[in-house]
Amino acid sequence: MPTRWEAARAIADELQRAALHAADPAAAVARHIRCDGPVLAVGDQRYDLRAAARLFVLSAGKASLRMAEALLAGLGPWADAKLAAGLIVTPESLAGDAPAWMRARGLRLMAGGHPLPSAGSVLAGQAALDLMRQATPDDLVFCLLSGGGSALLTAPAPGLTLGDLQATTELLLRSGATIHELNAVRKHLDQVKGGGLALAARGAPLISLILSDVPGDPLDVIASGPTAPDPTTFADAWAALDRAQALAHAPDAVRQHLQAGLAGARPETLKPSAARALPLQHLVVGSNRLAVEAAAQAAAGHGFAPLILTTGLEGEAREVGRVLAAIAGEVVRQGRPQRAPACLIAGGETTVTVRGTGKGGRSQELALAAAMSIADLPVGLLSFGTDGIDGPTDAAGAWVDGRTMARSRALGLDPRAALARNDAYPFFAALGDLVITGPTGTNVNDVVIILIGEPGR
Repeated sequence: MPTRWEAARAIADELQRAALHAADPAAAVARHIRCDGPVLAVGDQRYDLRAAARLFVLSAGKASLRMAEALLAGLGPWADAKLAAGLIVTPESLAGDAPAWMRARGLRLMAGGHPLPSAGSVLAGQAALDLMRQATPDDLVFCLLSGGGSALLTAPAPGLTLGDLQATTELLLRSGATIHELNAVRKHLDQVKGGGLALAARGAPLISLILSDVPGDPLDVIASGPTAPDPTTFADAWAALDRAQALAHAPDAVRQHLQAGLAGARPETLKPSAARALPLQHLVVGSNRLAVEAAAQAAAGHGFAPLILTTGLEGEAREVGRVLAAIAGEVVRQGRPQRAPACLIAGGETTVTVRGTGKGGRSQELALAAAMSIADLPVGLLSFGTDGIDGPTDAAGAWVDGRTMARSRALGLDPRAALARNDAYPFFAALGDLVITGPTGTNVNDVVIILIGEPGR
């Protein structure tokens, strides 16, 4: 007979599976495209495939393979008849041999680095630009984007090197910069980002199908907006580095490039006014919201009253963990904002300011901070990244509950010291509470599931 905590963990695992199923990239693409003879419906827009001279496909991100396969399946015989070229870019950690459906159509498979761009990312970025430059206004181009696309497609601006971009990205990541700040900088150091691919397509109709990994689904931020207009400027990029206290440590070439941009000596990214003249369609086919709603529905099926707190979760992971734990405590003690048995769910993406030399990730750090505040309460919390990769670890996240502190003390573990070192991974490994899914092939941010009380009690 499972204990209360074992039963809660099993339910949380089931809710996690429901969230991941809702974020399945192939299903997301299939829901939004439909061929009716020669007419292709993409969302609320229609395209006559007979009028397209050629079709081009670019897919980049952690879900690139599955999104591309679903698109080609949806295009049916038109993919075989008119596909001129295709490029699929996947993280090096997921790279393998090209599947048979790719080889049969002559699609090219490349791999890049993530979360930091690699030499492969530069090769892939240049290949993506070359692919776009083949297209003409008589063709139809598909761009499929998912989490990780920003690092995977990299083309340093003239005068910059891959090392310059890597060093700057790492500075921002370690400083706890938000995804918006990170991408404002990236877009002004790179020829692909900030609408760079849209400019390279030179007026060809460009359809972007997007699996969002950014809270709120801003088109200019997802994968650094390679096909979207960019409202940020060189001034915003400079300010982001300044706020992160990274200007003094950034490579000289990066500072010089941004200063030249501030002076008007470097071209700006694609701006909204210019983008309105281009034949661009952007459609978000999957997001954190769908994953969170699926988890909520599954929770109701287990007798928990679900409450979605937010799909825009941001902030320092450890602070967010403490706040979520405080809300759970309020449910236990005061019955608000939901009466137990309850399931609170939040989605988004937190950040970690690295202070120590430990091993972990934002979902693990959030859970570790929360564990200290839910000790001895009838609360269980599961925090995980939907891509199955939390920081530089093989874990998606971690589980904590009202017993975590007592169990850690029995093993001689010090949770506060682990948190101070950013060392959550070995802490949870010792407890057997890491969440290991392996790479999931999707990425729609992180999800936090909090179970409070037991159904019927």
